[in-house]
Amino acid sequence: MFDDATRRLVQIAAVITAGSEDDIRSALAAVVDAVPDLWVEELLLQTYLFAGFPRALNATREWRRHRAAPASGGAASTASTANVEAWRASGEVTCAAVYGTMYERLRRNIRGLHPALDEWMVVEGYGKVLSRPGLDLARRELCIVAACAAAGQDRQLHSHLHGAVNAGVRPAVLDAAIDALGAVLSAERLKTVRLLWARVRGK
Repeated sequence: MFDDATRRLVQIAAVITAGSEDDIRSALAAVVDAVPDLWVEELLLQTYLFAGFPRALNATREWRRHRAAPASGGAASTASTANVEAWRASGEVTCAAVYGTMYERLRRNIRGLHPALDEWMVVEGYGKVLSRPGLDLARRELCIVAACAAAGQDRQLHSHLHGAVNAGVRPAVLDAAIDALGAVLSAERLKTVRLLWARVRGK
């Protein structure tokens, strides 16, 4: 699974999350014709969940320098009552796949923070965005791991390291993905990520 295109996708997920505009411009230019356009498009779309709309918009603007129109094959996300219900259903399935036995606890914890956050997490995050076709859940989770690692969000990184395994990513592939982040993270940050992964893997 961890081919060169996946390695590059993981790296640009980290760069888009925490890099400068010049870093993002260079990283996207480097993956033209090296990573399937649809994978890049889907990564750009999910970026707003983990790095915010400004970075998602700016990175997509840079990508449009290379690809003038969105890649075909992704699902439309026009809001409607029917779509919201479909997103909720698919979001519950995807979220449960990522969190496994911790799913019900997660939902209780997020509802305790605020019911709206629970609704948005399931419908918007896991339903509308992360359940889209075009990029499989395992690669999405690897990109989320990269984004959380780059952003220094260790609580979410811990969850999504587990989530990647739950989504079918083999430990050896996660090792390779974290090694690939050595090209974009500081040595100190990479050491922290590796220590966290060692704790997750040891459970």
